[in-house]
Amino acid sequence: MTTDLNCESCGMPIESGHYCQYCTDGQGNLQDFDTRFAAMVDWQQRRSPGASRETIEAETRSYMSTMPAWRNHPGLTNA
Repeated sequence: MTTDLNCESCGMPIESGHYCQYCTDGQGNLQDFDTRFAAMVDWQQRRSPGASRETIEAETRSYMSTMPAWRNHPGLTNA
């Protein structure tokens, strides 16, 4: 059985809930914005090693601003 659920923080496909295992802490709560932003930037740097940090951070902010968990976060107001 497949589902159409995606993590509301990063967009990863999930089976249930609102957030994936990578976006939550040990108690299942959404990690704070700074932790998630840093992890997503690090992941993107591994995918695009030639891109500048500035570009990757801008792209990550833009992407996160589309996600329900972060859409109205003050750290993304200029994304």
